[in-house]
Amino acid sequence: MSEVKVNKISPRTGTAFTLGDSGDNFTVPSGGTITIASGATLTNSGTATGFAGIAWQSVVTASTLTAVAGRGYPINTTSNACTVTLPAAASVGDQIIFTDYARNWATYALTINPNSLKFQGNTTPQPVYDTAGESVHIVYMDVTNGWIPINDGAVALETMQPYSVDFLVIGGGGGGASGLNTPYRRNGAGGGAGGYRNSYGSEASGGGGSSETAITDIASGVVLTIDVGGGGAAGAGGGNNGVIGEESSIKGTGVDITSAGGGAGGRDTYAGGAGGSGGGGGAINGSTAGGAGTSNQGYAGEAGSGNISGGAGGAAEAGGTDSASEGGDGLSSSITGSAVDRGGGGGSYNSGVKAGGAGGGGACGSSDTDDAVAGTANKGGGGGGAGGNEGTNPPGAAGGSGVVILRMPTASYSGTVTGAETPLVDGSDTILVFNGDGSYTT
Repeated sequence: MSEVKVNKISPRTGTAFTLGDSGDNFTVPSGGTITIASGATLTNSGTATGFAGIAWQSVVTASTLTAVAGRGYPINTTSNACTVTLPAAASVGDQIIFTDYARNWATYALTINPNSLKFQGNTTPQPVYDTAGESVHIVYMDVTNGWIPINDGAVALETMQPYSVDFLVIGGGGGGASGLNTPYRRNGAGGGAGGYRNSYGSEASGGGGSSETAITDIASGVVLTIDVGGGGAAGAGGGNNGVIGEESSIKGTGVDITSAGGGAGGRDTYAGGAGGSGGGGGAINGSTAGGAGTSNQGYAGEAGSGNISGGAGGAAEAGGTDSASEGGDGLSSSITGSAVDRGGGGGSYNSGVKAGGAGGGGACGSSDTDDAVAGTANKGGGGGGAGGNEGTNPPGAAGGSGVVILRMPTASYSGTVTGAETPLVDGSDTILVFNGDGSYTT
């Protein structure tokens, strides 16, 4: 190999100088330095590689990391939090970048241990980064302030994929009717369960309906407004019907899922009220119809007969199915990760106390001492009807409030929610339970 040793190379004529021919490669040996003098210009008209100030590393999944200046680290906290220890010594201008690789820092955070140096002028506490999609770019400034973030912020997920949200929506249960003891005993009927609509798995909806279609292909930024219906009021003592329950719903752009409130319990010659599930029919020396249920939400109430009021309808069966005057049973759902019965109808008196349907239906009052039982809150159970107590005019019982439950992939869960209970996690899904009004932004 030939070698030329000179102290300076200048063009023979003019000011332009070409080094070698097309295709030639030139190497600066290890330890060598190329200095660009002040005022000089370095122009790149081709492709430059290896000149980046930050050398990006492989994705980090460990719970600890010792960082090196001049590097960028994608930190994946899908399974665990990560604590990063900064270099024990640094020079002015040293830079390090950390970025939330899987958008999970809100669940498992990144903590930075400044080691023996300062961070934003302080040695404690250790900074914690806990925003999904966040990146932090730090530069070492001096011994006074140490490492300073020059960029610290979350990047919007512009490629959010449409996803599906399963739901269970139950309206408020209907109120049970009151009793009347004059001129002879008159028994109030139980209130119907709130309408029951379900899309989770292959679980049924009320009234014999099949599982519904989930909220599909929902885009980012859609606000789902949640309205949870209250239970219908009880019929006041002295011969009054119950009150229909309030509807529950999920509404947003392209979304409208509504479950009707449970039908009111009837009394005397008054039929049971129509609703999600129908209220039981009243009775006095004849037959009075039970209230109709809503298609794919709940069953009808039982008709009253003679002086015996009918049981209210539930999500899974009509009133009086298991026993005359007993409330119809509700349905079981595992949308929250464990099986829960909801949507039972209220019971009515029939020669003894009759139970409400499984899933929150209230039992009736007796003709002796027991009061009617309210439907269970957040199960949409119908309130029990009152017995015609001698010497009193007992009230019926109120229906139970409804509930709205959403279930979605955790990977798609936005975290933007109001009014829900603490989110549940079941496998790879996140579940939101709304016992009152609220919202979820996709």
